Amino acid sequence: MDVFSQPVAIVLLCASAYLAGSVLFAIPVCRLWKLPDPRAQGSGNPGATNVYRAGGWQPALATLALDAFKGWLPVWLGHSLGMSILVQAMIALCAVTGHMIPAFYRFKGGKGVATALGAGLALAPLTTAIMAGLWLGVMWRWRISAVASLVAITSGPLISALLEPETLPLFGLLTLLIVVRHRNNLIRLAQGRETGL
Repeated sequence: MDVFSQPVAIVLLCASAYLAGSVLFAIPVCRLWKLPDPRAQGSGNPGATNVYRAGGWQPALATLALDAFKGWLPVWLGHSLGMSILVQAMIALCAVTGHMIPAFYRFKGGKGVATALGAGLALAPLTTAIMAGLWLGVMWRWRISAVASLVAITSGPLISALLEPETLPLFGLLTLLIVVRHRNNLIRLAQGRETGL
């Protein structure tokens, strides 16, 4: 199946990916653990790092897993239906965009790192696994999530070009989107005000 063969299925899957991405799992996870709304505390970001600050590893890991799953599932479905790499990349971008600009939360979402992780594992597992390893290494050394995320995501285009070149456009666009979403973190880093865990 390519981008022109079954346009209705492609549009439906892209729309479903966006809507799945629009579910910000940090919010129901915090409710389940009886924690404050992550949008009203810490960095204000509805993501795993901010949930960790409020409630520790358990709710943070639940948030990470669910946000990654909503990126992985639609891309995996596209792959299972025989859709091309290009279409799978479109689906991945829709899921990440849903997390960043969610329909269910007045288009104010998170940074998309965990959702990109899940989508990447479905589409380019080797590239994504190396990026995840970089994230862990930087996080272990400096304990600042924004730095780890920026190092990992900006390495994506180079790693994909070397190992899975057909996915280079996806990682190029993901890098652009996620770096833009981290613009406030970049400002704080430049000013020496970015906090760690």
